[in-house]
Amino acid sequence: MAEDDKKDQQGESGKETGKLMNRRDLLQGLSTVPVLGLFGYALNKQIGYERAQKEALAGPAAPAAKPSEINVALLGQGAQGEVLLSAMLKVPGLRFRAVCDIWTEYNQKRAVNTLKKYNFDVNGYEDYQEMLAKEKDLDAVVIATPDFWHSQHTVDCLKAGLNVYCEKEMSNTLDGARRMVHAARETGKLLQIGHQRRSHPRYIHCFEKIIKEAGLLGRIVTVNGQWNRAVKPDLGWPQRYTIPEDRLEKYGFKSMEQFRNWRWYKGLGGGPIVDLGSHQIDIYNWFLQSQPKGVVASGGTDYYDAATHEWYDTVMAIYDYETSAGRIRAYYQTQTTNGSQGYFENFMGDQGTLLISESEAAYSGMIYRDVSAPPWDSWIQKGYVSVPRVLGPQPEGAEAVLDVRESVSPDEHRIPISFRDPYHKPHLENFFRAIRGTATLNCPAEVGYETAVTVLKVNEAVEANTRLTFSPDEFSV
Repeated sequence: MAEDDKKDQQGESGKETGKLMNRRDLLQGLSTVPVLGLFGYALNKQIGYERAQKEALAGPAAPAAKPSEINVALLGQGAQGEVLLSAMLKVPGLRFRAVCDIWTEYNQKRAVNTLKKYNFDVNGYEDYQEMLAKEKDLDAVVIATPDFWHSQHTVDCLKAGLNVYCEKEMSNTLDGARRMVHAARETGKLLQIGHQRRSHPRYIHCFEKIIKEAGLLGRIVTVNGQWNRAVKPDLGWPQRYTIPEDRLEKYGFKSMEQFRNWRWYKGLGGGPIVDLGSHQIDIYNWFLQSQPKGVVASGGTDYYDAATHEWYDTVMAIYDYETSAGRIRAYYQTQTTNGSQGYFENFMGDQGTLLISESEAAYSGMIYRDVSAPPWDSWIQKGYVSVPRVLGPQPEGAEAVLDVRESVSPDEHRIPISFRDPYHKPHLENFFRAIRGTATLNCPAEVGYETAVTVLKVNEAVEANTRLTFSPDEFSV
């Protein structure tokens, strides 16, 4: 789930506007105006043209049902569910049939009304079991309920014969995640976990072209990443839409405050390292093609009231990986009291550095060639990276003014992949194409499980206050 708290209802129709990160902070004062190659310009123009064509064909209103359409149900329509629905409305070939959410007075009603505006005839449900019993024509369900419900919801939907797209974290317990893997295998249905960067065209380009094919980073030696957010108040709600206590209790919540802020409660969510860090630590495993050997972490509830924010508001973790090329240390931090430099991942090799983020507004993708690396002319010609821009002033004899502790400024290149669609759209499209048999899942259950093992161990390491090790068996089911 991304970055999963991107939206918030403050009253009946209020929505929080995401703050844009200052790119100057990200590169710490370095000039960041790239020079794009013709390839980048042409590719960006083509992507925009193709997207415009798709949206024009899809139109704002759904046509009459077709046999080729995928019948979809939505399970959980809070902030993240709304994000996914907005993305799916841009995907052609879907027929929405049902919406299930226990907040019938607000979330469910909003989603049903939205879909009716697009001419979808949908039924609303409080209980997902009733939905599964009555909706016999469903092909797929998209699950965006709180983490502690993911396992049961997913298993029951798979056993009902549905293909499942489940938001991350896969589950707040490894036992729950294992049950999901087993259910997918037993039923033969598809289970996609919502680590959406796995389908992001820029991330795919960086892994397939930059790291695997061209090897522009050389030997990766260090990884650094973060997701920082500014202080946010607890989520409120319109008082006239308060859920009755007996209904809250039926679905595992002690109060409306807990229902609205479930991410902070142990047993319901996993705190910021799960909500935010999970997306990026998943990229560590993917780009390194490895699982960590150990992790040490420090964290605590340093700012918020521990009575209502049971999970740590600040966490710093260090993973160590052993790859065929050698040892790699990977650092990660998330803290929710200052949004400095937002979120990004930084892969450092002995020949180059890759700085990448999902955020298009804050940062789109840069790669820096170390002065000791061979020229990248052939990769520029292939369009893998843009033409270089040398950072910093380079007057004649510049090397003479460098301090002995400094290095010559590297060449700066841009990753020529622009992306303007909703972040989750490609991952959802991958899921629906897989249902049609024209693609394979980019994040199947087994991959989501490996990430869950990697991430959930961080909270254990904070509590243990010592380095915890991973055994290879932990990552398999």
